[in-house]
Amino acid sequence: MRDKLQFDVIIIGGSYSGLAASLALGRALRNVLIIDNGMPCNGQTPHSHNFLTQDGKTPFEISTNAKEQVLKYNTVKVINDLAIKGTKTHAGFEITTKYGKIFAAKKLIFASGIKDKMPVIEGFSECWGISILHCPFCHGYEVKGLTTGILGNGENGFELAKLIFNWTKDITIFTNEKAVFNPEQSKLLARFNIKIDELEIQKIEHISGSIKNIQFRDNAKTQLNTLYARLPFTQNCTIIEQLGCEITTDGFIYIDNLQKTTVPGVFACGDNTSRIRTIANAVSMGTTTGIMVNKELIEDEFTL
Repeated sequence: MRDKLQFDVIIIGGSYSGLAASLALGRALRNVLIIDNGMPCNGQTPHSHNFLTQDGKTPFEISTNAKEQVLKYNTVKVINDLAIKGTKTHAGFEITTKYGKIFAAKKLIFASGIKDKMPVIEGFSECWGISILHCPFCHGYEVKGLTTGILGNGENGFELAKLIFNWTKDITIFTNEKAVFNPEQSKLLARFNIKIDELEIQKIEHISGSIKNIQFRDNAKTQLNTLYARLPFTQNCTIIEQLGCEITTDGFIYIDNLQKTTVPGVFACGDNTSRIRTIANAVSMGTTTGIMVNKELIEDEFTL
């Protein structure tokens, strides 16, 4: 007897991109296993926006409905586990999980997302995705015109301020250290009345994730409704590096226009490959990846 189950494709990550890829593959009659630990990065985000037909629904609603639709295809399986080890074999790949299970597949898809690295500021993580936001396209309409902050400095803070200005004119950049804007940036920020505050932040005062005040190290406070931040991140899944997939200088998995990584037989999609962190983009990339993987399986089968 075989000591491991064999699939056409293993998808690591069962959120929007992974589910979309599995839907395309399930409809192509492929045997697919999704390995997911049930901890999406937007788990505490109250509402999702800018996804046609799903605007305003909770992320949980969207993913639950997606999973129900995917599992109607009897060749698609989902397990709640964590993939921790991956190896290349003569027939494809083997994946070992946290609970000691071993699965084999001809192709791999990483839809494993990324992990945001929270700053050491009390209350920050509790507000992340609720009133501390990463994307105005996802959430800016709901906080338009409100007193808004940006956690950033230099080029990062300047570019984010330019972007947010479309949604609100009441903006303060909290550098949390000495500001390092160049002279041209400083002039433009002053022209558009975008304020700069260099005080060191001690904590975010909030009620159930909704910001009320920022408190500084000197105990001064400032009222705030919303804070935007672009956080550093790491890849969620270490198997990517185990297999030798190339990572870009920005920290994303390198993929070509067919969603292929630099390791043959390994594909990737979603937040782990792109700065555009929207559910709509994740779904689009996942669907494309499922189609591309099926195409490669077909080509493999029709090779002499």
